[in-house]
Amino acid sequence: MPNPFGKSRDIAKPYAIYTGPMGFEWRILKTYKLAKNEDSFARWFVAAKSDDTFGIGFNEHWSVERNSHELGDTYAIDVKRYGRLVAADPAWLEAYDIRPGVPTVQAYLGTVDA
Repeated sequence: MPNPFGKSRDIAKPYAIYTGPMGFEWRILKTYKLAKNEDSFARWFVAAKSDDTFGIGFNEHWSVERNSHELGDTYAIDVKRYGRLVAADPAWLEAYDIRPGVPTVQAYLGTVDA
């Protein structure tokens, strides 16, 4: 079975969004393993930002911007441990066995499905 989250997405259309302390936001753009095969070393490719992100990052249009999202891999367990899921695709909710009621990414970001 292929990984449904294995193809990189745009910052404006992540698979899921988690928020955390100190203004942290992780936008999940890609996973490297199926959810059922993830272990404590599983990585996700994310666009992350926080109140303390002072470096140069990228906005949702992939333009360079100060104090914006920075791209890179992070351990999935850290996002799940310190973050709170605030938006996700229905497929994400099903794969990670998360209760219904979390808004879609489009609804959370105020965009309309294409």
